[in-house]
Amino acid sequence: MRMGKLERITVTMPEEMAAKLREAVESGGYATTSEVVREALRDWSDHQERRQVAINRIRDLVAESEGEELLDGPATLAEFRARYKLSRD
Repeated sequence: MRMGKLERITVTMPEEMAAKLREAVESGGYATTSEVVREALRDWSDHQERRQVAINRIRDLVAESEGEELLDGPATLAEFRARYKLSRD
């Protein structure tokens, strides 16, 4: 991945987190703490995007089911997952 213009920012964190950043570099996994933070931010961003896709899917399913008989009882979530083939992920 090619980066565009870089911007320096300052981040304050607990000592334990800062130690983990330094450990990641000292172990040879990363060249700099900035690389660790950039990868963590990319992972977080990907997670947020997947989460939003899931939320949108649920909204679509609710909209599609309007007018259908509502499920009730203890098996509601399991039935909903089965009906719409949703995984637990």
